Amino acid sequence: MEQISDIKKRMKSVRDIKQTTRATQLISAVKMRRARSQLEKTRPFFIICADTMIELYDNGVVNDNMFFQLRQKKKGETWKIGYFILTGDQGLAGAYNSNVIATTEKHIHSKTVDNIAKGLNTTAHLYVAGKIGKERLIRDGFDVVEDFKYPISEPTYYRARDISDYIYHLYTSGDLDLVYFIYTKIESAVSMEPVVARVLPVDPYSLKKTIPEDSPYSQYGLTAADNIEYYPSADEVMHYLINTYLNGMVYGALAEGYASEQTARMTAMDNATDNANEMLDKLRLKSNQARQGKITNEISEIIGGSEGLAKK
Repeated sequence: MEQISDIKKRMKSVRDIKQTTRATQLISAVKMRRARSQLEKTRPFFIICADTMIELYDNGVVNDNMFFQLRQKKKGETWKIGYFILTGDQGLAGAYNSNVIATTEKHIHSKTVDNIAKGLNTTAHLYVAGKIGKERLIRDGFDVVEDFKYPISEPTYYRARDISDYIYHLYTSGDLDLVYFIYTKIESAVSMEPVVARVLPVDPYSLKKTIPEDSPYSQYGLTAADNIEYYPSADEVMHYLINTYLNGMVYGALAEGYASEQTARMTAMDNATDNANEMLDKLRLKSNQARQGKITNEISEIIGGSEGLAKK
């Protein structure tokens, strides 16, 4: 039977771990509420930006615009794909980071296989926000751009604008042919799923998935109709709108990813605290059993000794 001293040492270790997980849970809960509040304020702008692009495309205003058209590739040529991936700077968030990384690797593999079937080559450049994902993807041998260093925590519009300007330059200069965003989206209070969204060229069909069907904000997007005149031209207006669209997409993804991370960490630490309580209950039971066994042995020794003395 395990010694009482060993059980007490284990109980002390579990209590220390429980104290850490409980504190982390409380901190994450505060951050999660703040992040959710920021996300709710961000969503209208994000939805309106996406809805505007969808309406312009559906009405045929931007069919020939460079930001909406896929570049044509011949056999033997290379698709240069950029992935902007949002992971965390800290662990203790359950499967949050692992799910984003697994989604990234799966999508890269799928695109590579699909292009090989078409006789095309693929290069994937990874721009990772958050050191957890960056370290893991570098270790797995992917082409991670080292100079891209942005935290996901406490997202700001200024940070989103820097990233969107960076994306705009990479796409317009021809360094990237496709730009994808991979981040975690909150489906419900307890459900979060990694999503892959094509940011450039604009994919209206993917954007429609990002807008809730019951959203009250989609009706406020710019509606392209015959009586709207674009000055000096529709392309010039699009070049202006694309920056706002990118800012909204990036900021929305940052806010969503950060809120998801805090929610995942709070849930993971809550589960860890519950597990610690269960373990403490089991250890207390073992400690009581060991103590009772020790008392029983001592009583048996006393009785045995008294019987021996009586016989003498």
